[in-house]
Amino acid sequence: MGSMRAVVVLLLAALAAVSCNNDPHTGERASDNVLYSAFLDRSPRHLDPTASYWNNETPFTFSIYEPLYGYHYLKRPYELIPKVARSVVAPRYVGKDGQPLPPDAPGDQVAESVYDIPIEPGIRYQPHPAFAVDEQGHYRYHAMKPGEIGERRSPLQFEHMGTRELVAEDFVYALKRHATTRITTPIAGIFAEYVIGLKAYIARIKTEDAKLRQGLDPASLDKPFLDFREWPLAGATAPEKYLLRIRLHGKYPQWKYWLAMPFTAPVPWEADAFYAQPGMAANGLSLDTWPVGTGPYMMVASTQDRRHVIARNPNYRGVPYPCEGMPQDKSAGLLDDCGKTMPFIEKIIFLIEKEKVPLKSKFRQGYLDVPVIERTDYGVDFSVDMEDSEDVRREYTAKGFKFPKVVDLSNWFIGFNMLDPVIGRGSTPEQQLKNRKLRQALSIAIDWEEFTRIFPEDGGEVAMGPVPAGLFGSHHGTPEDLNAVTHKRNGDRLVRRSIEDAKELLAQAGYPGGRNAQTGQPLTLNYDYYAIPTPDRKPKLEWMVKQFAKIGVQLDIRATDNNQFQEKVRKGKHQVFWSGWLADYPDAENFLFLLYGPNGKTRSDGENTANYENPEFDRLYAQLKLTDDGPAKQKLIDEMVRMAQDDAPWAFGYFPFASGAFQPWVKNGKPSILIRDMARYYRVDTDERARLQAEWNRPVWWPVIALFVALVLLAGYAVRSFRRRERMNARGEEIAA
Repeated sequence: MGSMRAVVVLLLAALAAVSCNNDPHTGERASDNVLYSAFLDRSPRHLDPTASYWNNETPFTFSIYEPLYGYHYLKRPYELIPKVARSVVAPRYVGKDGQPLPPDAPGDQVAESVYDIPIEPGIRYQPHPAFAVDEQGHYRYHAMKPGEIGERRSPLQFEHMGTRELVAEDFVYALKRHATTRITTPIAGIFAEYVIGLKAYIARIKTEDAKLRQGLDPASLDKPFLDFREWPLAGATAPEKYLLRIRLHGKYPQWKYWLAMPFTAPVPWEADAFYAQPGMAANGLSLDTWPVGTGPYMMVASTQDRRHVIARNPNYRGVPYPCEGMPQDKSAGLLDDCGKTMPFIEKIIFLIEKEKVPLKSKFRQGYLDVPVIERTDYGVDFSVDMEDSEDVRREYTAKGFKFPKVVDLSNWFIGFNMLDPVIGRGSTPEQQLKNRKLRQALSIAIDWEEFTRIFPEDGGEVAMGPVPAGLFGSHHGTPEDLNAVTHKRNGDRLVRRSIEDAKELLAQAGYPGGRNAQTGQPLTLNYDYYAIPTPDRKPKLEWMVKQFAKIGVQLDIRATDNNQFQEKVRKGKHQVFWSGWLADYPDAENFLFLLYGPNGKTRSDGENTANYENPEFDRLYAQLKLTDDGPAKQKLIDEMVRMAQDDAPWAFGYFPFASGAFQPWVKNGKPSILIRDMARYYRVDTDERARLQAEWNRPVWWPVIALFVALVLLAGYAVRSFRRRERMNARGEEIAA
């Protein structure tokens, strides 16, 4: 009987194998109006709009929050358009005597810029318990008792939901929140320079917060509600229900671009009050995980480092898909949905992928519609696969994968922490000169031309400075484009300086042959990398080690995940690091501010991760911010770039291509660096997806058939053996009788 049971078990296993498939998605069907994508390594750290500034957070923040402005999805150069504002407004300028100035007034004459921005009425927030009120109009969940939260770990687990209309005061509240002491505020330093009264407001909030927390455990996750409505801010007011007034010191032409980012998106005070209650933080309930916005989507599921789901906001008003674009957009099908109401997709599911190989495999099988929504390099990656293999080319072509590629606004580079005593600025003039020569030597040694050849999936054009093409002031790709520290001209070509030049600079820095001239010890530098060293990243890490080794410098890799890396640079514990920048707005100032001293990461929690500080550079930057496009601005940019090239706080890397990867059933995919709310434009042909997924993943039957035949033969053999034993047992019993 044991043999018979084994046969039955094997037959059942065979039937189970026939019925299963390789679809990694459970609970959804290919025919559902859902888009599948992935996120890498770790979940986003900050979805609070005041704190969020990392690329992997943008698919959520730009889908859930709505700033005043946005960018036209299809037009290039980029064009600002109103989002929740009724129009894109020009500022009013006021002179030092309080009198109005003309729109073209020089920056040094402008004492104040005033932005009066009308808000579109009728816009409503997503359903959320923070807005829920009872029959008497009292908030149901703003005064919860200790323990009343219970096991709730999602706002959706509360019985009652509510909403309210967006008003101008929500933008005022959002600007005030940059003074908070409760979360990281990467843009507070920049905003404090412009928004009238914000610098003093930050100091006041620190004092008020200290009063609120007096006598409380500093390590407690629970902190009393910091209600910014109690303290006015001169630079941000709401004269009318639907009118926002922002007052800035002086003239700042780039301010309009900040109004297209989540930093200035509205934040309802009710959400702040709701999440400030005891027990919320311990249950993972905060704006960092559960945002509250007016955008097309809302967070409906969040499992740390595993899965996040955003679904259509039922209160979203809907907006029409654009009917204008670039000449090539019509032939690419990007105008087919002209005038139709967005968003098109009901739900977007993000699943973690820690390695590139399985991620790409799922895309090839059709189980990921877009590999990683916010990344603009996967199209190049898949295109390289096609160049490397004719079989892959045939497969990708037959399946109809789309890999649109454009030149856009971003860069990658190796940075040096200027606070570090070995590679940084230096404490004496003599040491400053030596350290600068060390950085210059390393900048020559890192052969970015070789990098783009060896790793074509990271394709791009070698950078001579920080400002990419497509921005006013950039010389990239022109005869004026030269970094004399790292390159020289050979006819029409730029040629990297020799390793001998780098070794000579290294010797002048005090490290002949890569050893300390005084102690004889080898020079070892730490390479801080912001991602886990998975097998697909290992070749790039090893390549970087070899670049430093060419001049005798040892490089010790200290790879961490992104969150750990961010914590390390905030403390100034990094040395050599890999970094990059995606433009926040289309202006050279947005790249040069990465080297602005007061924007230092360690001292001011800004985005100057190199902590570069040069008084002359900072002085020119202050002028740049006041200057409209023209010859004067070009001169400032040229001087600042030359200064950065000589000081070498970065080893200028390359300007990567922006390229998306889309399944044939995903419509309206157009890669972009600046446009981060792309999800609302995507449309999925679910019928085509279901058909092609089934076609690409047909079961392979012959192993099952072979197994079935083998099991039948085994079953026959088992039956014969069983009967033989039965007969032998019966005969034995007769003899015994």
